Amino acid sequence: MSLIKRKIFFVGVSTLMVCGASAADLADHSVPSAPSYDAPGTFSWVGAYAGLHGGVAASKFNPFNNDRAPAVGAQVGYNFQAGSGVFGAELEGSYMNNEVRVPGGRVESRFRGAAKAKAGLGFDRTFVYGTAGVTTTEFEGRRLVSGSDKWKSGPDSWKQGYLFGGGVEHAFAGGVSAKIEYNYVINNAVRTPSGGTSSKSDLNDNVIKAGLNFRF
Repeated sequence: MSLIKRKIFFVGVSTLMVCGASAADLADHSVPSAPSYDAPGTFSWVGAYAGLHGGVAASKFNPFNNDRAPAVGAQVGYNFQAGSGVFGAELEGSYMNNEVRVPGGRVESRFRGAAKAKAGLGFDRTFVYGTAGVTTTEFEGRRLVSGSDKWKSGPDSWKQGYLFGGGVEHAFAGGVSAKIEYNYVINNAVRTPSGGTSSKSDLNDNVIKAGLNFRF
């Protein structure tokens, strides 16, 4: 091999060795890739729940007027979810003891049951919804005893009505959520006492309540 060829061969081998060492050095000192991170999942409202509620019922929208009465009870339900849309069904029972004046007497609404549908949007742990359903309410009529200031109770009756409203519910840790809800209940043509006879009155009321639900 001639001297020139030897030099060319030596330069080529040296160049390959230098390039290989540089590549190895870059590989050893490269920045390690960041570990993968799984973002937390969106909160799900799907499932069954049961809870308690308390509030006030009044014939007028203002919950602080003198005609208001306590309303306490319990509810059970189940929610479904599709994306941010949440919908479900709920059964509710309440005791109210709400008394209103009617021509010739008074009528007291006592127990109420409701079957409701709910639909709204879930913003992670906050659920904003509307609700509608049917109700059945026990009414007791009262009228003054002739010649005295005492009230006489008439026969109890149950009346079917309708319910509309909405609310907001927020979920906390441990499967507990708190809600505030408004219901407008329509009870048309309720039989009421009027002197020695009876008549019919529309006894609609407003219910504002707060409650706790326990999901399972």
